[in-house]
Amino acid sequence: MSKPFHPSLVLASASPRRRRLLVKHGYSITVFPAEIDEIAPAHLSPGEIVLCNARAKARAVAPREPKAIVLGVDTLVSFEGTVFGKPAHLEEAYEMLRGLNGKTHEVYSGVWCVHWQTGRERGFVEITRVHFHRRSEKELRAYLNRIGPLDKAGAYAAQDDRGEMIRAVEGSFSNVVGLPMERLETELRAFRKRGPRREAC
Repeated sequence: MSKPFHPSLVLASASPRRRRLLVKHGYSITVFPAEIDEIAPAHLSPGEIVLCNARAKARAVAPREPKAIVLGVDTLVSFEGTVFGKPAHLEEAYEMLRGLNGKTHEVYSGVWCVHWQTGRERGFVEITRVHFHRRSEKELRAYLNRIGPLDKAGAYAAQDDRGEMIRAVEGSFSNVVGLPMERLETELRAFRKRGPRREAC
């Protein structure tokens, strides 16, 4: 009889929000941030961009942790054909938030899982629609000063919003935080049930 396939989980990201989500949902994880240059070429769709970056992160770390399931994740905000990643400075963060102010945008997360020892991989993209309140310039700048936006796609913090910007969410709220836990749990169960054989998804 074969042994159950229950490898450890490695998060290839330095995001404290993703780590907290995983721990909150009962996962025991190791954090091993991937050192890659994220891409966002204009010819790719938002979903293709996040999946490409997530795959690159997972594959960069997987050879170092061959017995674990390595989880790569990338998240961005898309609004009317413009992609918003992490702002480089506070003024860019303000311009992002001003563009989203009072409107609706989409949050895309790409997730990629790799088990290097068996060569198995699978990935998916989750999309959530987010509706914003309309706020004044003074309110936007106060919000940015409070949350520290430079490590956050779209320059806002869903997990610490307090209703200041977010009016409503259609879909996974954890996806807006940075990791779609509902879909991830389903994918990890499927990944583990199929056992340690070679399979690329």
